[in-house]
Amino acid sequence: MTANWQPVASIETLRERARLIASVRTFFVERGVLEVETPVLGQGGSTDVHLVSLATLARTDKGQRRLWLQTSPEFHMKRLLAAGSGPIFQLARSFRDGEVGARHNIEFTMLEWYRPGFSLAELIDETTTLVANILPSFAGPVVHYRYRELFHTYLAVDPFTTSLDNLRALAAERGQMSTHALAEEGRDTCLDLLMSMVIEPQLGQHELSVVVDYPASQAALARRHQDADGEWVASRFELYLNGIELANGYDELIDADEQRSRFDNDNAERRRLGLPEVECDEQLLAALQHGMPESAGVALGLDRLIQLALGKARLEDVLTFSTPNC
Repeated sequence: MTANWQPVASIETLRERARLIASVRTFFVERGVLEVETPVLGQGGSTDVHLVSLATLARTDKGQRRLWLQTSPEFHMKRLLAAGSGPIFQLARSFRDGEVGARHNIEFTMLEWYRPGFSLAELIDETTTLVANILPSFAGPVVHYRYRELFHTYLAVDPFTTSLDNLRALAAERGQMSTHALAEEGRDTCLDLLMSMVIEPQLGQHELSVVVDYPASQAALARRHQDADGEWVASRFELYLNGIELANGYDELIDADEQRSRFDNDNAERRRLGLPEVECDEQLLAALQHGMPESAGVALGLDRLIQLALGKARLEDVLTFSTPNC
């Protein structure tokens, strides 16, 4: 049988992709944001229980070491911020194991940028402006939603107070799964399932939807604050268009001790779920200890944005070669 060696995207599509990427670079150059390149391999991986990092054993001058393919360039870029880089952006090759489908590829391009001194509101404005520039035919408004409000509207439950048993039952019902399949899953996993299965498809229809005030347990590498109801929430946002999550932004956590505690808690949850532990990035923690400026940062799935801009049905339609058929 002859191997299929052809690219998955047409050459014309790849020309359009290059044009859009040039527009992204121009957007940041005009705003005085420095383009950087950081390693694909890192000393640590993402401890997030919802992400699966890829690792490799490498021969180094210190002997054989496990190095991690980065799920995003975040850790390295924050080290640059701590070193005094100022505002930076990157078009980074990123890797997440098992993520294959119409909107996913194991290897993909992440557009990530950081703005020292920016508030989260300023970063949201810049992110939506960029998206509107890349999608010139889009003329819809930007609409903000609170996470809690969305669960009230589409599921008639309060994500902060509804019992875990009720969330498991609701997630099983909406996902057409057995309750047994979710018996060991925690609160955030159930909320994530309900968000992806029920709420996300409703977002970004004829608008750019900005979601804020996620549960504090979903802060990851973001700060936390109290919302208008006195609830502790994550200082982050997500951006949606046509039911597709495009971007995830943070008011960045700069407390090294708090970040270490979160990494440790992630690995404890991994042990509970029978998942492999992931090494913490000690160099990131050292950079935070040294001092990183207050910053807002965002990661945007560039392939997804290009997919929307070109009206393609699948992510692979805008890639040269897709995983695993690469």
